[in-house]
Amino acid sequence: MRISTNTIYQSGISKISNLQSEQTKLMQQISTGQRIASPSDDPVGAARALEIAHAKSINSKFADTRQTAQLKLNTLESNLTSVTNMMISIQSSLVSAGNATYSDLERGFIAADLKTTLDGLVGLANTKDASGNYLYAGFQTDTAPFVANATGAAYVGDSNNQLLQVDAERQMVVNATGDDVFKAGGNDVFATLQNLITLLNTPLTPANQAAFSTGIATGLSSMRQGLDNVLTVRASIGSRLNELDQLDISGSDLDLQYSKSLSEIQDLDYAAALSDLSKNQTIMEAAQKSFVATTSLSLFNFI
Repeated sequence: MRISTNTIYQSGISKISNLQSEQTKLMQQISTGQRIASPSDDPVGAARALEIAHAKSINSKFADTRQTAQLKLNTLESNLTSVTNMMISIQSSLVSAGNATYSDLERGFIAADLKTTLDGLVGLANTKDASGNYLYAGFQTDTAPFVANATGAAYVGDSNNQLLQVDAERQMVVNATGDDVFKAGGNDVFATLQNLITLLNTPLTPANQAAFSTGIATGLSSMRQGLDNVLTVRASIGSRLNELDQLDISGSDLDLQYSKSLSEIQDLDYAAALSDLSKNQTIMEAAQKSFVATTSLSLFNFI
């Protein structure tokens, strides 16, 4: 069979071009450290890598959401710690107010102190977070949830819970509403304080002694109930913060698994790649020499 000169040229050029293309591919892989430069390099691996990268991105977004949740809950916890300390102080003042040896003037001093405490408690109930949103307003985050009035403070927020998706299967409440914290079960701590202030500002006489003692006892009971409720809310917040810590640990483990899987699919085996590059160069040099030798032949070489 006769082989034309053109066929010899085309065959040699094609072989060298393929070797050059393979060499370029290997050099690109070595420079980037990635085995898959384009989907055509490994269609199945590229599709799997895309799937894992998407899952990894979602996992990362859940981690960001958990940070937001932790910030909100830690802000609540810090605020409720101040509320707790204030309510403990109120109970201490009420115990002193029940002292039968106190004069009307001394009880008036306690009433003035409780009025300051009431204003401070309303202030804590109207605290904003770092984003400027009111903590206890439900969805009405741009409106102060409590408005001071003659009977204590009225709640003008709502009872809606703010939910964040902190994991694929978990939505978490990241707020506490003012009615649940300060008016739970109909026990209004603001109204209780205002009633106690009025009681302590009323001159004590033998005729109202019994009513005064009953009022102090009722006030103490109400404040204890209010404190127990605040502590219950704080315990719930603590439980959610602990859960977020566990979800963070699980999320970090999952992220490592995703990274490992991506590495196994995408990362280059440098030793193998360098060996292939060296082999490719040797073959290409041999092919180039063979091509030059073959194309330089003529009939005169055989005369």
